Amino acid sequence: MKKIVYLGSSQKDIDGFPAKAKQRIITALTAVSAGLNLSPNDFKYMATVGTGVYELRIKADRQYRIFYVAKFEEALYILHAFVKKTQETPQKDIELGATRYKALLNERRERGHES
Repeated sequence: MKKIVYLGSSQKDIDGFPAKAKQRIITALTAVSAGLNLSPNDFKYMATVGTGVYELRIKADRQYRIFYVAKFEEALYILHAFVKKTQETPQKDIELGATRYKALLNERRERGHES
């Protein structure tokens, strides 16, 4: 099982979600970190954020989204967590996820990991 690493404000953002949404998110992230597959309805590939980035899709009282990267051996990285209020993912959320992804890649390079 991979450790889960929250980047930026992602953990604080998830902590601010209602209990039902948090429980579903934690269950799904634990499954991903253990190498288990989610149902295709639970995630979507997000190449617009970065290579290997997925969007976890949780519906509770509202629509909750988590951008994550699971392709690295050492950890499951949570890039961004937000409430989705429109049909399309807002550009500001895509850009924030992409910025954190680029910072993660730079940090990994500095530590001697391959991207």
